[in-house]
Amino acid sequence: MTAIVFGIVFLAELPDKTALAGLVLGTRYRASYVFAGVAAAFLVHVVLAVAAGSVLTLLPQQIVHALTGVLFLGGAAVLLLKKGEDEEEIKKPADQSFWKVAGTGFMLILVAEFGDLTQIMTANLAARYDDPLSVGIGAVLGLWAVAGLGIVGGKALMKRVPLRLITQIAALLMLGLGVWSLYEAIAG
Repeated sequence: MTAIVFGIVFLAELPDKTALAGLVLGTRYRASYVFAGVAAAFLVHVVLAVAAGSVLTLLPQQIVHALTGVLFLGGAAVLLLKKGEDEEEIKKPADQSFWKVAGTGFMLILVAEFGDLTQIMTANLAARYDDPLSVGIGAVLGLWAVAGLGIVGGKALMKRVPLRLITQIAALLMLGLGVWSLYEAIAG
């Protein structure tokens, strides 16, 4: 379960604006400081998403399957229909200390990712599979992997793998999960 969640979240987060923000921060500041702040923010988001998904497991299974199916299909549509986003302006703190740099990364991701597609997906996966620990570990590792890639090697990855292809693969996975969830809701 953890590996599946990792793959889904990893692919969905790659084309996201926060991967680009991590890349920009990584070019301006010490990578380890940036990663510490970004990783902490992603951990907060995953904990909130898994908690929300765990609450959904209290509903009857057919309703959970129907809800997650619709949300996965919506997520696939968002990925397929979204246009390329421009870099967000990131203010450079005058102080390059660990706390200032990590705090900048933390606040940027905390605000940018709240209610984001991968947070909603994580809640859906937690509700769908009723395994909050595996889902949480897979999601946080997927987000951290994308953050690390964005911070230290984002430019090289985007030169080799077209962003549109990454987006289409993530959308296809979400489409498949959505159809499967709706099938299970109908089949009972």
